[in-house]
Amino acid sequence: MKNWAVATGHPLGTQAAERILRAGGNAVDAGVAAGLTLGVVQPDLVSVAGVAPIIMYDAATGAVTTQDGIGGWPAAADVDRMHRDHGDHVPEGLLRTVIPAAPASWIKALSDHGTMTFADIAQEARSAARDGFEVYPLLADFIAARRDKYGRFPSTAAIFLPGGEPPRAGDIFVQHDLAWTLDQMVAAETACSGDRRAGLAAARAAFYEGPVAQKITEFHAANGGLLTAVDLAGYAVRSEPSLPISFRGAQVHCCGAWCQGISMAETLAMIEVAGPEAAYRDGRLDLHFLLEVLKRVFADREAYVTDPDYMNIPPEALLDPAFLADRLASIGPTSDPLPAPGPALKPDDDRDAPFRVGCADTTHVSVIDSAGNIFSATPSDPSYDTVVIPGTGLSVSSRGSQSRSIPGHLNALAPGKRPRLTPNPVLALKDGKPWMALGTPGGDVQVQAMIQVLLHLLDGGLSAEKAVRAPRVATYAFPGSFAPHNVHPNRVLYEADLDPTQVADLKARGHDLEAWPETTWMAGGICLAMRDDTGTTAVADARRAGTAATGPT
Repeated sequence: MKNWAVATGHPLGTQAAERILRAGGNAVDAGVAAGLTLGVVQPDLVSVAGVAPIIMYDAATGAVTTQDGIGGWPAAADVDRMHRDHGDHVPEGLLRTVIPAAPASWIKALSDHGTMTFADIAQEARSAARDGFEVYPLLADFIAARRDKYGRFPSTAAIFLPGGEPPRAGDIFVQHDLAWTLDQMVAAETACSGDRRAGLAAARAAFYEGPVAQKITEFHAANGGLLTAVDLAGYAVRSEPSLPISFRGAQVHCCGAWCQGISMAETLAMIEVAGPEAAYRDGRLDLHFLLEVLKRVFADREAYVTDPDYMNIPPEALLDPAFLADRLASIGPTSDPLPAPGPALKPDDDRDAPFRVGCADTTHVSVIDSAGNIFSATPSDPSYDTVVIPGTGLSVSSRGSQSRSIPGHLNALAPGKRPRLTPNPVLALKDGKPWMALGTPGGDVQVQAMIQVLLHLLDGGLSAEKAVRAPRVATYAFPGSFAPHNVHPNRVLYEADLDPTQVADLKARGHDLEAWPETTWMAGGICLAMRDDTGTTAVADARRAGTAATGPT
């Protein structure tokens, strides 16, 4: 019987996880190996020094743990100064930098729940950085489409525009400086005379306090950045409880309100309250109902959700049955272009403007091992909107793009405050047994893509492959998570192969429709790993560059 399953955003990530599982590692070892590798082989979408939110299930104890995997703003961050100098939106470049969290998040997961060393799990990442890997079409297209942005900063252009030109599909993409960074971490671990956890701590210190940290902070000091040695040395990943939601007989665990996990939880809870006939009727999704639910969830996100340390309400208030029933009661037979609440909304209803490019950055890794341990992580942070730190190969987390530089705004930047993250991995149990790891890139499309896959599986009875392949829709009737936070009231995007009768129904109900191409990367890139009594299944979305694998230990 096939008894482990892996799906990741790139073939080399999947290969790294598979190697670890075949060598006797657990889901956490495999997931961290894949996640670190993805930071190397998807450098347009993910950074080794980016974010890495993680959710894990321990089969031995039944415990579910989340790690936020996102750093706060540096101590020098000043919203009044940022607003004075740059207006309402945090500008591209060094000033977007928050404390890099991914290395600490990977190492904490390994130390607390894994069995292997950093050197064990870093093999594919180091090799891909040092020797290079083959450029795949989506990477080539992404860099070419953002050529001007990559060309702004010499240290960034040197890597992403070698010889002044974007790499072409089939070229070998080498990152010698990034290999140096990973080598520093492995060397520190190797030199440590303590046990496995001591070695992992030494690898972490090489990044946050040693030679890597020195290069990062010296560059910030010389170029007007905010990060300091104190910021890096003081960083700690937070482990926090999950938000478990009972949904169609499964228990879906979401991350907290420091990311869209609370929005995923609210979406699931609202649809569950509405009942089994609300979202899936006559053998297909009721897209009008689903879109209206999502619009309300995102209105609530804008009005209430930020770093939980700064929220005015407890996050669980958004899951209260009475609150959800009230939200559902506001859904009518026709489209509500921009549902309340929304005192902070500033609609930008320019219907003639071309629609913005979808959110490409981010990737995902899902793993279930033979013991039933689950690992689900959504690492992220692109390279086109920040400056590579010379000598390190690192695009240090530019997640500050999700904060506002508006004094008094709910999501205004502040020292130590976490930007409200879009990546939000989930996992699910059935009858108390491990069932699924799930996640996707796509920014504000993440919640939307995942809920459609879950509804196809649980209400529609589709296979995992068909549920992931089914055409998707997405609303954009809310302020976008990324600067400049545009609002597109009533706007719905749909993949061109959507059933024409569903398109006609949405049009008749007053939705403002625009077609995506079929099977577009803009609709997400689901990575799904499942386990039941018959074995395991893994699916990586054909919309992006992911791959999946299953097999015996």
